[in-house]
Amino acid sequence: MSRNKYAAVIRAARTKRGISQSDVAEKIGISRPSYIAIEQGKRDITLKEFEKLSSFLGVSLQELEKGESPDYEKYKQMILAFLRLNKNMPKTKLAKLLYFADFGWYYSNLESMSGMQYRKIQYGPVADAYFRLIDEMFDAGEISMEQTENGAMLVSATRSGIKSSSSLISAEEAKLIGKINEKWKGRRTADTVAFTHKQMPYMFAEDNDIVSYDIFTQENPDEIY
Repeated sequence: MSRNKYAAVIRAARTKRGISQSDVAEKIGISRPSYIAIEQGKRDITLKEFEKLSSFLGVSLQELEKGESPDYEKYKQMILAFLRLNKNMPKTKLAKLLYFADFGWYYSNLESMSGMQYRKIQYGPVADAYFRLIDEMFDAGEISMEQTENGAMLVSATRSGIKSSSSLISAEEAKLIGKINEKWKGRRTADTVAFTHKQMPYMFAEDNDIVSYDIFTQENPDEIY
């Protein structure tokens, strides 16, 4: 595993979250100088340290190994873009529409909208950082959440969230988000989840593994937007 391959990504993920080098070092059980050496590409990192660091920073091992970092701020803007089009939305369904946006954009551009990787879990593919970013947006007052009687969590954009910037989303990306929202508006969460289960990226992935963007190019994009 190349030092320089993940050093820059680790540093970028830490600074984006506003976490100190000391906090990361303490979390993974090493000294601050040892951690600094990792960020500088001067020290190897053990698999155990790698796994702890990945979990703490909210990025997958695959992302670190590839040397790529998702655009978390853009992903947050995508969340708010969908919420601006709806009074509220079930948390699980919102995760699926974000998946459609990223994979739909990849179909035409060979790159995802946010750079996120999605993992195969019981309720369909979900970005690794989704739940963490939702919590961050809730804490920042950009979204509100309310639990229904049947246990579903409804997510809404607050006044602050509605007014926040969407500058990272291009006009074409916003158009795709609108098309996806219109396609799935009024559809039950269960129907959305069931649909993703029939998609090749989900079917071909092992449980809890990253689903493939490349396989999605063999799907019919008209089915999601």
